[in-house]
Amino acid sequence: MGRLFLISLEGKIYSCKHCQAHLALSHDIVSKDRLCMLFAEESSSNVVVLQLVLIKTRLSFHCRHGKAYLFDKIVNVTAGSKEERMMLTGLHTVSDIFCVGCGSNIGWKYVSAHEKNQKYKEGKFVLERFKLAGPDGDRYWITHDTHLGGSDDDDS
Repeated sequence: MGRLFLISLEGKIYSCKHCQAHLALSHDIVSKDRLCMLFAEESSSNVVVLQLVLIKTRLSFHCRHGKAYLFDKIVNVTAGSKEERMMLTGLHTVSDIFCVGCGSNIGWKYVSAHEKNQKYKEGKFVLERFKLAGPDGDRYWITHDTHLGGSDDDDS
């Protein structure tokens, strides 16, 4: 085998917990928080007031070992073969992704979604938190409240 070249990232980094290869930056997480806009209507004395309300919501993803994060982009991975996988939110075409440093399976890539409301996942990556070292150096562990039924977000 030839020499392995790894991409080094700067900033708040998520890395492989086995070999410490850099995988992603924290600002590339899609699934942590998003802002939703709501319009609230109030009426008093024949006057209607529309208020724009911003609410912070959390998209959360889960896998066999607990929580996972959806990323826009990641580095130092290789993808396995595509397969159809039934998840909590419907049928998806995915490929498992592996750390190029040590070969560990660290998550999957959404190749395509068959449900219209799931198309936002296409081309994005899910990294299982249990298999990562966080930006603060913490290694995550399996929690007792793990979800064993599938590997998908729970906001459906």
